[in-house]
Amino acid sequence: MERSLVLKVLLVDDEPLARMRLRGLVDACNEPKAEVVAEAGTASQAQHWLRDHACDLILLDVQMPGPDGLQLADTLRDRQLQGLPTPAVVFVTAHGEHALRAFELDAMDYLTKPVRRERLQAALARVAQRLGERAAAAQGRPGAETPDEGVIVVSDRGRMLRIPITEVLYLKAELKYLTLRTAQQSLVMDGSLSDYEQRLGDRFLRVHRNALVARSAVRELQKLAGMPGDEEAGEGTEGWAVRIAMVDEWLAVSRRQVSAVREALSSSS
Repeated sequence: MERSLVLKVLLVDDEPLARMRLRGLVDACNEPKAEVVAEAGTASQAQHWLRDHACDLILLDVQMPGPDGLQLADTLRDRQLQGLPTPAVVFVTAHGEHALRAFELDAMDYLTKPVRRERLQAALARVAQRLGERAAAAQGRPGAETPDEGVIVVSDRGRMLRIPITEVLYLKAELKYLTLRTAQQSLVMDGSLSDYEQRLGDRFLRVHRNALVARSAVRELQKLAGMPGDEEAGEGTEGWAVRIAMVDEWLAVSRRQVSAVREALSSSS
């Protein structure tokens, strides 16, 4: 991302004082620079504004009258999966218990109130980095991380690792980070699962909100008792799961993706 580019931010919070304080924090951030282009007091107002306007980032409260912030983020994620332009989301809330759900929705960050300027600036930097990677990939610039390069670059304890995509078994969203699994190791990295879904294309299959699996790594589909993570199933029920080749790990499969997993198994056989 070019230094001269300024992040356009939409504030969504039902408390006017909270929006005023957050606007001041955004204005105080220097690198990257950001400006608040609009405010909304409800998720519905935000959706209405987004029909006719664009922004780079939404700073989003969770608990609001009417549809809450998680529902708005879910709507935005569906737009992104359809290939439509979608702003990044950073949650800003007084409630920490929604963090796991927020990151399943590919939120870039989850900030708890009262927000410190340094913490907000770090979140803005992550958004700016993502926008820069997208712009570089779209322009085909050298160094852009695109599927054609055949690698995913991971920063691991001060080292920069280039992991061939052919070695990646799955990517899983966990809290603020992604876990990249190969046959030999698990690596923790920054990024958005939806971004990688678009970049990796048909070689990977979305089996759940929080997991992308290489089609070549799909080995078995079963119903397992107590399998966590199926958003449509109630607690204590059996859930669908897929076994991953080479590591014999099981990942939850949402019911809406079961047919796609079955198709991947049929194709591989």
